[in-house]
Amino acid sequence: MKIATYNVNGVNGHLPVLLRWLADFQPDVVCLQELKAPQEKFPETAILNAGYHAIWHGQKSWNGVAILAKGQQPKETRRGLPGDPEDPHSRYIEAEINGILIGCLYLPNGNPAPGPKFDYKLQWFKRLTKYAKTLLAREIPVILTGDYNVIPTEFDCHKPSSWVDDALFFPESREAYRKLVAQGWTDALRELHPNEKIFTYWDYFRNAFPRNAGIRIDHFLLSPQIAPQLIAAGVDRDVRSWDKTSDHAPTWIELKSKTHRKKS
Repeated sequence: MKIATYNVNGVNGHLPVLLRWLADFQPDVVCLQELKAPQEKFPETAILNAGYHAIWHGQKSWNGVAILAKGQQPKETRRGLPGDPEDPHSRYIEAEINGILIGCLYLPNGNPAPGPKFDYKLQWFKRLTKYAKTLLAREIPVILTGDYNVIPTEFDCHKPSSWVDDALFFPESREAYRKLVAQGWTDALRELHPNEKIFTYWDYFRNAFPRNAGIRIDHFLLSPQIAPQLIAAGVDRDVRSWDKTSDHAPTWIELKSKTHRKKS
């Protein structure tokens, strides 16, 4: 089973790239972030024609998350992160697929920082961490994936000195991510590639992609009940070189096939 996460940076503007990637790589499940489309403007027909059923949580101009499943309908289990009913941002959606609970998230960027946007980022992170703890307590297979907007360590960026003034690399952001993982989650890419420079995002400017001046901010966190099934993880890096593409590349994991049952 292959599961991917992809910050598409505009699902309609980059739809040709998304459809080409789906056709070429055929992931079983896809979590999308930064749809930049209101609920009624999600390209459901085009996605369905590509062989995928979808659930999505749209928002005009910004944010937006979706979960796609090949040949089956994702069973939605949550829309929106708990903890702040007044939060208008579309940043979290969750579904059960093949007995696995999959949470798709788009964590706030936090820039400019310090300031209100960074405060919101940290508050959202606290809500995620609290909710993640409840998921672990259920002792079921869970995957939390998406654009975390956090560079976990200096090893996860091309040139750390270039990011010291960015909210993605602030000590508070990295510490929040560390505390989340320390609950008992497995960072899938780092688990299988502990000593490899892996990037998932390259800026559109300063010739970043040809220079491989990237960062790793798209992550897969696996609960203990699913982590032993991890057999591969990587980044479809070449997609970043396609014409009119996102500044992120699709990131994926592969799991050994297994039938999961709900914990009663």
